Amino acid sequence: MNDRIYGFTDADHFLSNFHVEADGLTAEHRFQSAKTFSPAWIRRVLSAPTPAKAKYHGRSLPLRPDWEEAKVGVMRHIVATKFTDADLADRLLATGHAELIEANTWGDRTWGVDANTGEGRNLLGRILMETRTALRA
Repeated sequence: MNDRIYGFTDADHFLSNFHVEADGLTAEHRFQSAKTFSPAWIRRVLSAPTPAKAKYHGRSLPLRPDWEEAKVGVMRHIVATKFTDADLADRLLATGHAELIEANTWGDRTWGVDANTGEGRNLLGRILMETRTALRA
């Protein structure tokens, strides 16, 4: 067992917010749609054909006033909900005690870390590890 998973690709892609879930959506769709209270924008984001397109829409929509305060809690809820799927929960538990690091090359140092420098807050990785701990309880 690896002591860390650095980047959510290949066999570890299920950890990514771009992993397509049973209902055809992704955590990325859900997260981006939660940024706004506008029903039209929510529909636009949730109907995006790919998680990348959902993320693109998320950069243009009108943000809900409390977004900065709410976003980490929203992500916790989305990730916890994602792993209510038994197969995904088993796969997350199978990561053992590995440190989960959302390493990326697109500069997201809030939810992940820079893949080259390792700099960043890795909030998504931390939330995944919290979720794994909760699943063990």
